[in-house]
Amino acid sequence: MKVLITGATGTAGSELVRQAISDPSITQILLLIRRASEFSDPKIKEIIHNDFTNYDGLRNIFKETDACFWCLGISQSRVSKSQYYTITHDYVVAAAKAMLEANPEMTLLFLSGQGADSKEKSPVRFAKVKGKAENALIKLHPRKLFIVRPGGIIPTSRSGRESIYKRSESFMIKLMGAVFPWSVISTNDLALAMLKVAKEGYGKMILSHRNLKNL
Repeated sequence: MKVLITGATGTAGSELVRQAISDPSITQILLLIRRASEFSDPKIKEIIHNDFTNYDGLRNIFKETDACFWCLGISQSRVSKSQYYTITHDYVVAAAKAMLEANPEMTLLFLSGQGADSKEKSPVRFAKVKGKAENALIKLHPRKLFIVRPGGIIPTSRSGRESIYKRSESFMIKLMGAVFPWSVISTNDLALAMLKVAKEGYGKMILSHRNLKNL
């Protein structure tokens, strides 16, 4: 199985790469990234890409890819409102259009989040924009789309590029997990759940936090 991963340097994406490396059914891992990563494995091929609104040069790659894990994202507090919308909504929608035109059979897993508002009415930017992105993907009528909505995510491994901000955020999520253990999921469990869905499918399009915990 040949997979493509975005957000490979992030909390969820980096663990997904590690688990994909260990999975014998995954034969090649394409990393769509802006700069070289810290990963080194024969399975990995890095694709340095700077314009995440244009994928014209990648269509031949998409044709040969079985599944895409879209883990690219950023906290709403770290960028402007317009930047957050571009990164969270525009990037994935543009990619999905190009991927599905090149390969309608590709499986697409979109890492959204618990609280995403499908009605697009939430006053919370994260919930509203994630909901818009989900709806835009659904309107493309992909044959194999899975929207993943985890709650708090606890890092299993620490990336060397992890910022002080990210470490503080991780600490708060771990604290929340100690008080409300069912409200969080480790990056290891999340990655394994996403890989399982990519390989075996799932009975519904949107996977809740509870669904992910039960996989």
